[in-house]
Amino acid sequence: MPYRRLPNTNQARLRALSRVVETGTRDDEAYCLAVPYTLLEQARMMLPQYERKMSEYHQCFATQVANSKACMAEARQARMYVSHFIQVLNMCVQRGEINARLKQLYGLTPDNYAVPDIASDDKLFVWGKRVIDGEQKRQSQGGIPIYNPPIAKVMVYYDLFADKYNGLQVLQQSTVRTLRAVTELNAEVDSLLLQIWNEVEHHFSDLPPCERMDKCCEYGVVYYTRRTETEKVKEE
Repeated sequence: MPYRRLPNTNQARLRALSRVVETGTRDDEAYCLAVPYTLLEQARMMLPQYERKMSEYHQCFATQVANSKACMAEARQARMYVSHFIQVLNMCVQRGEINARLKQLYGLTPDNYAVPDIASDDKLFVWGKRVIDGEQKRQSQGGIPIYNPPIAKVMVYYDLFADKYNGLQVLQQSTVRTLRAVTELNAEVDSLLLQIWNEVEHHFSDLPPCERMDKCCEYGVVYYTRRTETEKVKEE
């Protein structure tokens, strides 16, 4: 036998609310009686609120995605320059031009000549700053600057990346915040839909099974077949 299931995605919840409001406002008395007035009014008030929260989330997410692509482009350049600078620093140490212990100024281990993992933007943000700060400290102690690449050029590309990276963090927080606002409404929407669907099924309970399901589906009630059955009877 087909079974009823409440929406389990935000878009499905929005469609279910819209269907209730659309169908419940018909002039036909049979439709008006299927959903009690108080519940219909709650659905009418909830729908624009939920739509607004969903719209805010989608806008934030779209902005985040667009800025993420721009950040990736800046990160590629910054990652290359930071990596090259560390490689040149290590070669200077191996040639005896820079004392190995001075690598500690950069957060690097004196006897480790591997480039730190900067594959992720988070690690690049941390290591880029360490490298820039370390080179400035070493020069302030009288050290000869590294010229290929010079730290000034590394700073240019790192600062471009850091600006995009920091902006992206703000956008990600906004996306999380707006998604949380949608999620907080879900329990209320689910509770309201459950009450409405119960009322709708009760209203049409005297009809034959197939006709009853057809009427209920007009209000957005969703029916599925059991796993052992092969055909979904009704779907959004």
